[in-house]
This record gives sequence, structure tokens and C-alpha cells, in this order.
Amino acid sequence: MFGPDSQFQRFFNDPRWALAVLRATVLEAAHPQIGAALIDNSTFVTHPWRRLRNTLVSLQRMFGPDEGIRQREAARLNRLHARLSGTDARDRPYDAMDPEVRAWVVATLFESSVTMCRLSGQPLDRATMEQLYAEFQAFLAALGDGAGHLPPTLKEFWQYYDHMVEEELEDTEALRIILYKLFDHLPAPPLLHGLPTVWAAGRALAGPVLGAITVASLPESFRRRAGLPEIPGAQALMQSVYLATGLARFLPDDWVQAENVTSLLFLSPDSDDPHLATLTALRGRMKRAGALLRLVTPFPAQPGPAGGAGPQRDAEEFFTAVLDQTGDGYLDWPDLAAMARELSSRLDLDEPAETKLYHAYAEWWKELQAALDVDGDGRISKEEYAAGVPSLAGPALIRVAEVLFGATDADGDGSIDADEYRALFRTAFRRTVAGIDVGADVSGDADADADADGGHGARYSRSAFVKDFLSFMSGRSRSTAFDPLLAEA
Repeated sequence: MFGPDSQFQRFFNDPRWALAVLRATVLEAAHPQIGAALIDNSTFVTHPWRRLRNTLVSLQRMFGPDEGIRQREAARLNRLHARLSGTDARDRPYDAMDPEVRAWVVATLFESSVTMCRLSGQPLDRATMEQLYAEFQAFLAALGDGAGHLPPTLKEFWQYYDHMVEEELEDTEALRIILYKLFDHLPAPPLLHGLPTVWAAGRALAGPVLGAITVASLPESFRRRAGLPEIPGAQALMQSVYLATGLARFLPDDWVQAENVTSLLFLSPDSDDPHLATLTALRGRMKRAGALLRLVTPFPAQPGPAGGAGPQRDAEEFFTAVLDQTGDGYLDWPDLAAMARELSSRLDLDEPAETKLYHAYAEWWKELQAALDVDGDGRISKEEYAAGVPSLAGPALIRVAEVLFGATDADGDGSIDADEYRALFRTAFRRTVAGIDVGADVSGDADADADADGGHGARYSRSAFVKDFLSFMSGRSRSTAFDPLLAEA
């Protein structure tokens, strides 16, 4: 069911699967419980590339050959989902641990994989479809959900799917954001930082196309019920794009491996990746193309990457880029929980360390509420934040920094070495970047002590780490380490 010979792994590296995952995400968001959880807790609006990377890493762990890794990842996902519950705008409860809800997430991935093959003119034969369905059932079972939440047979699955589409899905706010707002404001992936005009031009062209073909690929009955627009020619465009994307599977394997593509998207300028020189040269040409575009097109000026505007950022920019992780315009507990979730995922923490980090963030949230929530509405606005910035650096934030240091210092020797540093700051899609000068890359601070045991690389002391974290979280100083981790998309 798992490993390199599974049907899932075959689809995971199929370029068409990018379209299928987008379609599945829309169908997930149309479920009222999932849509509400996304709106209240997810960082998919402000940090879509981070969300994509984490999802792909999680899927590879769950469908990989190592049973130990799968069990660890399943436990992590269960802890994450257990923290996501609440009520939607109509006071209906949602709970990410609801097994029926989790079954729908898995169902959308399976059905969209089948649909992508049908739309591109290569429908799956029954045996392959049954094997793929069995793998997704095994995925759900690995999460610990009991039998019966996905139908046992394919025939029953299609009846279940039709019922969900006809009776359960809604025109949710999350669905509308994904289809009509996300692409309009989609930030550039790390690879294209510093190329705002080129990215704006590409986004202006690709965004409407992706939205149109995704809507056209949804079940017709749901499109009508949700009032999604029928764009003339969208069906023909959709099938053409699926067919054209399917041709990419004939490219060399290295060109279409999801891991390789995603690694390039998240490639850091200080990487030792052999492709970096070629990509740097390409970026130079793209910058010149961007300059030309600014001369001959009406694209408005686009902001550059966060790190390009000096060492300080104003309070409003810091609030939007760092604190407001969910993008709703306010700071509240889900924003700090998102920070804890991202840090826990990067470090692959086990339950005790993860819980300790969440508790530290919860204490910081209580401290922030007491100091900054002037109107008592349970959240902090930009204005309240700007008026009370000094209150950010209280004892609870110091505790967050110390807990994070302890979690990063895996060997407990009182300092962070190069490997531990990469695990927190440079890990992206199962790759790490070698050859990083830990102290210089983070802050250049003299407290980032030189290695005392023979020069195996710089070490990052507890005092330097805490100082840099506090400076970033309260003083609004930019950081080449923390910005990509918590501020960039």
C-alpha cells in the first residue's frame, strides 16, 4: 500500500497532480466544517507556499516505505488536528478530529486523482482505481480512524461522493477565497524573491486561468448550487490544460519529480545546490525582463522581498508579515498557534517537546491579551499593537525563546550546531543546505560562539539565540534566519 511502487507515488510525481490537488483543496474547503477551520486557523492565505511545502512533506512521510516515520507523522497530524475546533459564522461546531471530516479530505484527494486522469484523456482502469482507493483507505487507517468512514467498495464510494456533493457541500468563504482572492495576492515563492514585476505579470496571466479551469473541473451540480460562474470556453480550456500538463510526464524524471521541483521553489540564495549558479544567471535575465515590463506595461509597482528594505520594518508591516499568521487583520491565539505549529513541524518534535512549545506560546498570548487588548474583544488590532509594542518583550516571550532553543538543541549541549541550525531554519522538503556559518547567517552577533572542539563549524549560544529571537519578535529587526521561517510565504 505504501512505498515507491504504490499508485500514490506514481501520481505524486505526475505534473497533473498539481491541478488535482488544487481541485481537491476547493472541494475540501466547500465542506462547512473544513471551510470554517481553514478560515479560523489556517495560514493558507498569508503563507501558501509554506502550507504547500508542509503538505507535501507530510504526504511523503505518510506514503513512504518507513512504517516508523508513518506512525510518527500520523501522531503529529492527530495532535495538530486535536487543537483545531470551534464554531463557524453560523455557530455550527467544527472539529478537525471528526472522522467523517477527515474521511472527506482523503476522499477529495482520491476522487481528484481519478478525475485528473479522466480529464486528460487517460481514464484509470478498474484495477488501478481499486488499488489507489485501497491506498487512500490505508492512509486513513494509519491515522487511527476506524473502518466505515470511507465506504468499503468503489461502488459505494461513488454513491457517498455524490451524496456529499449534493447534500453536504456549501459555498463557503474559504472556497471563495481560494478561487477568487488567493491568486490575486499570491506572494512569490522564495526562488522568485526580488523579481516582483515578473511575478506580478505571471500571476496576472496564470491566476485567472487556474481559477477558471478549477471551477470548470468541479461537479456541475455543485457549480450550479454554489453559483459559480460559467465562463464561455472554460471547459475546453480546462481539458486543454490537463492534456498539455499530462505531456510533461514524458520529460526526464529529474524534471518532474515533485521533490526536485519543490526544492527549487524553496532554494535559498546561500544554498550549495549545483543548480544555484544556473538559476542565479536566469534570475539576472528575469530581472532585466522585469525592468522592460515596467517600461512597456501598466503593472503597478510591486513590493520587494521583506529583507530588501533595510534592517527595520515599521509596526504595521511587522504586524502583517509576522504576527497575523492567519491573515484576518487581527492577532489572536490561532496566529500564535500557527507559529508553534510551524516550528514544531520544522523540528519534527515529539509530543512532550511540542506540548511545551505550545504552552509557552499560550502563556505569551495571555500576557499579550492582558497588555494590549484594550477594548476587551479577545483579539489585538494593528492599532492596539502599535500603541503597546514594548509590551511584546515580556517574560513569557523570553520563555518561548528558551523553549524553542531547548527544542532546537537536540543533543542538549547548550548550543546549536550547524545540523541543528539547519533543522530549524533551512529544512525544506527533505533537503538541508550545507556549509552555513551559523552565527554569521543568523545575526553576525559575537555571541554566536566559535566551535570549541576543533573547528567543526560555528555554534549558536543560548544567549545569542534568545537575544535574536526577542529582537525579531519585539524589536521588529529583520533576520535572515527568522524572516524566512515566520514572515515569508
